This record gives sequence, structure tokens and C-alpha cells, in this order.
Amino acid sequence: MHIIELIGRIFLSTLFLIEGIGKLFTQEQVITYMEDYGVPGILFIPAVVVEILFPLLLIVGYKTKLAASVMTLFTLTVAIIFHTDFGDGMQLIFFLKDLAIAGGFMIVIACGSNKFSLDHFLKSNS
Repeated sequence: MHIIELIGRIFLSTLFLIEGIGKLFTQEQVITYMEDYGVPGILFIPAVVVEILFPLLLIVGYKTKLAASVMTLFTLTVAIIFHTDFGDGMQLIFFLKDLAIAGGFMIVIACGSNKFSLDHFLKSNS
């Protein structure tokens, strides 16, 4: 069952890694999109760092609960800022998708990481 927990962390993280890396190649468009929703462009770099760094931490299982907490807050913030036009059916789907992903991160917060993680390795070797 430990491998399933690892696969779950990978699945939760992959979307954010791909999006974070992709944003590096479309910086101007992303900043314009953010600013259209009232988010200052100066937050572009911190957003990309969050989307790349914390999913990597989740995958390797280091500071897993902290990384999942940051990703929960990030995902809920994105849902609230960018996906609350419920008159648009796709935005409702995106909002619900973000809630589901945040729920997955919350499960990681509650359960932590298991055998296949740096957290476990460091704890068992101390």
C-alpha cells in the first residue's frame, strides 16, 4: 500500500509541475491573465516557485505535511481568484477540480508520508 501513497503524491504533484514549468515559457501571457483578475504580476515568480518546489517536495516526501499545506492554500486561492464565475460551466468544473485536488492535499496533511519518502528515511535513521 505504500507504493499507492507515493503514486498518489506523484499524481497530485504532476499537474502543478507541468503548469509551473510551462509558465516559465509563457510568462507574458500568464502575467496578463493574472493582472486581468487583479493579481499583481510581481506574484508571477512566487507562484511559479510554489508550483515547482512544493510538488517536488511532495514527490520525494520531504517536509510532506508542510508541502501539502502550502499546496492546499495555493490551490484554494487559485480556485477562489480565477474560477468563481459559476455562470460559465467550465469555471465551475475548474473550481470543483481545485476543491478535489485540495482535498487530496488535505489527506496528505492528515496522513503524512509513509515508507517511500525522505521523511520516513530521515526519521528511521535518526
